[in-house]
Amino acid sequence: MGCDGGTIPKRHELVKGPKKVEKVDKNAELAAKWKYCALSQEKLRRPIVACELGRLYNKDAIIEYLLDKTAERPNAEAVEHIRGIKDIKELNLTDNPEWEGERRNTKGDRYEDIHCGMFICPVVGLEMNGKHRFCYLQTCGCVFSDRALKEVKTEICHKCGDPFKDEDIIVLNGTKEELEALREKMEERRAKAKTKKTKKSKAAETVSTPSESKAVAGPSGSSDSSKGSKSSTALATKRSIQTMEEKSEAFKSLFTTHSSAKRTKEQTSNWVTHTPYHF
Repeated sequence: MGCDGGTIPKRHELVKGPKKVEKVDKNAELAAKWKYCALSQEKLRRPIVACELGRLYNKDAIIEYLLDKTAERPNAEAVEHIRGIKDIKELNLTDNPEWEGERRNTKGDRYEDIHCGMFICPVVGLEMNGKHRFCYLQTCGCVFSDRALKEVKTEICHKCGDPFKDEDIIVLNGTKEELEALREKMEERRAKAKTKKTKKSKAAETVSTPSESKAVAGPSGSSDSSKGSKSSTALATKRSIQTMEEKSEAFKSLFTTHSSAKRTKEQTSNWVTHTPYHF
């Protein structure tokens, strides 16, 4: 059963100690966040979008998720907060001239820089590889490094010139603390949007409904509403044509209420039939 033939076992082969904690490779973690889609785990390719929490996605993957939310996906928890296409923003990225992508030599006969990013900051030139903090503007979608926004302080976008506020700056792939802060801001924004919608709907309802007419008392003490009800009842009463003196007998004979239209007892049959001329 082993240990025969003069073999001497060592201690780690006989005694099972505690399992070592597996450490995640930092380079692999950075590559997964900055080079791959957070939903489909495929390589990022244009058009690239970002959510309100600063995660990067391929736009086609998000559209497929929104069209069929019932499908089982491995990373569905990363897009639970995305309700529609308005919750994402297409990014205006600046390509890195040193990034070769699929054109690079895969033979392994030269040094390959794993920290080389696909995109760079258009102001400072830092690579977007996870080592530097990057942000995007929710108004226009332009992406800059945090260093560029701090060193060149302005209220106008450096790339497209659109105005923005500090609230429009969202950190890409931030830490847990930054992620919680972005989540709180997102919930506050959505709560404000809901209150605005309810106010607009109430205002539209008040405009669409006609204003109620108030009854004004006349000199005799009776209100206009009572007069209107009396006039409506008077109009509702039917007048017989035979009682109209201004009409001629020839005109009155055209109607079944005239005496000439009524039958005598001899003309009527023994059984009752459904006819308008039977009285």
